[in-house]
Amino acid sequence: MSITLHGIKNCDTVRKARKWLEANNVEYRFRDFRESEPTAAEIRGWLEHCDLQQLLNKRSTTWKSLSQEQKDQADEVEAAITLLAQHPTLIKRPVLTRKGETRIGFSDAQYQNLI
Repeated sequence: MSITLHGIKNCDTVRKARKWLEANNVEYRFRDFRESEPTAAEIRGWLEHCDLQQLLNKRSTTWKSLSQEQKDQADEVEAAITLLAQHPTLIKRPVLTRKGETRIGFSDAQYQNLI
């Protein structure tokens, strides 16, 4: 089973997801956005499985620091992809990928269904 958990290691929700995976003996690879930023192509692939509004974290400190022009551009998919690639902390975390499937955020029930 090839599972990758994408996020930032000091994010509370990512920590919960990692603990859940470990408690359920699920093998996974962790990818820290600060060490390995996602590409526009990866983000585009994630968006095949979720809505842009699910992936874009408008509650983040990074979002709050953007100009109004940048925020307005985020309504357009391609502009949002560019923004997310440039500022990975705008991505809602964690992102869990497994063989063409993508889950955004963490919930015990959602992970049970995937695994």
